[in-house]
Amino acid sequence: MTALFVNQLTTLDFSFLSPERGVVGETWLADVVLYGDLDEQGMVFDFGHVKKQVKASLDFLADHRLLVPVAHSSIQVNSTGDRLDVTMDSSAVGTINCKAPAQAMLLVDAEQITTDVLTPILEKALLSELPDNVKNVKLRLYSESIEGAYYHYSHGLKKHLGDCQRIAHGHRSAIQIHVNGERDQLLEKGWAKKWHDIYIATTEDLLDCFEQNGHRYNRFGYTSDQGYFELTIAEHLCYLIDTDTTVELLAQHIAAEISKALPDNSDLQVTAYEGLNKGSIARG
Repeated sequence: MTALFVNQLTTLDFSFLSPERGVVGETWLADVVLYGDLDEQGMVFDFGHVKKQVKASLDFLADHRLLVPVAHSSIQVNSTGDRLDVTMDSSAVGTINCKAPAQAMLLVDAEQITTDVLTPILEKALLSELPDNVKNVKLRLYSESIEGAYYHYSHGLKKHLGDCQRIAHGHRSAIQIHVNGERDQLLEKGWAKKWHDIYIATTEDLLDCFEQNGHRYNRFGYTSDQGYFELTIAEHLCYLIDTDTTVELLAQHIAAEISKALPDNSDLQVTAYEGLNKGSIARG
């Protein structure tokens, strides 16, 4: 057999439930290798089709979703029609509940979400969609190597017309902060710690605050093009801002907060990433 490969075919930005960490925003890169016989064109599969069909399939399966390890004893799933109601009860992070259209989640028959768990699931799904001359699919899922500070955050953008409207999807994102032209790694580490495994929400989406079993909880909800979304999560796992949570507004928020402690004539630049190789720059 002959092999065809495409490195960094796509980037999967998603969140997953973890009994130890809560709702975790993540970004994985995907390399793909197709093994098979040559077709009448002398190809295993057309590069153009790999970049469209295979990428689209990976994105549909796992991108901008909440991945749920349903085999873990702390997680319960109820389904009604095309909707899912998922609850995780954990001594470490309290109760997390998400109600959303089924397309916003991926139920994974495992106790935790890892690259090793997800890889064979995606490989099997991809192979079923490819022509008969493609005999095998191998994926490599991995995190970007980031030098410096980064954070894992989850959010939802109710005004977005695409999959970003899903209430619990996320990213693993680098942050760079320059003050008067010099990189300030102390500030970067501070924001990485502040937004470690955080759910960043818009104040107007806060429906309710309540106390249960010794934890304070926030309940968020909104209706967007794909339907009604709701997330209940412990207050200490949340960070609220007054605007929407686009990366542009997050960068502006960080810059505004840092500027409060700097002299008026300081030159501040915040580069906030949203996953891999994209993001926003804000000045304070």
